[in-house]
Amino acid sequence: MAHQYFILNKPYNMVSQFKSSHIVRLLGDLNYPFPEGTHAIGRLDHHSEGLLILTTNKAITRLLFQGPKPHTRVYHVLVNNQVSPAQLAALSKGVQFKIGEQSFHTTAPCEVAIVDPPLVQFPGAYILSERVPHTWLSIGLTEGKYHQVRKMLTAVGLKCKRLVRVSIEDLHLGDLPPGGVASISESLFFEALRLG
Repeated sequence: MAHQYFILNKPYNMVSQFKSSHIVRLLGDLNYPFPEGTHAIGRLDHHSEGLLILTTNKAITRLLFQGPKPHTRVYHVLVNNQVSPAQLAALSKGVQFKIGEQSFHTTAPCEVAIVDPPLVQFPGAYILSERVPHTWLSIGLTEGKYHQVRKMLTAVGLKCKRLVRVSIEDLHLGDLPPGGVASISESLFFEALRLG
């Protein structure tokens, strides 16, 4: 039977799983008839939002995240301050953060820019206040350590208030609403993710 491929705009406060031993919102709670064997590729934590890939093809995780060629993921991130040129430069060049008791990781250079106005227009859990300065950033990464974007921002003195993944390679979230699911063809899926 042919594999199926989907993109989802994962809402805030939902885990990237169909089953859990905890009482949490699951992918199965979405009103969509996913076929048997569907699973998420490259998870987003429960308080992150945006583009999540789902498929019945078990080989995609290896092709996308364990292959020789890194794949770019772009996030739009709301931070609770005005971002300085020095902070932008530090994020772009690479920052260091702790990943274990004695271990540190220095991030690879990445693309960082202020997004104004933000390309992400959907309402989220964080309510903006005109009295509190804020900035939307676009951050493009080819690596994905645990909570990497949030740790990068903390390393330069910024706090992440909202994190939305908007693309993986040429596969874009577009105007898919939170909780929305789109089915895509295998050929488009492989072409957009450059898995060719």
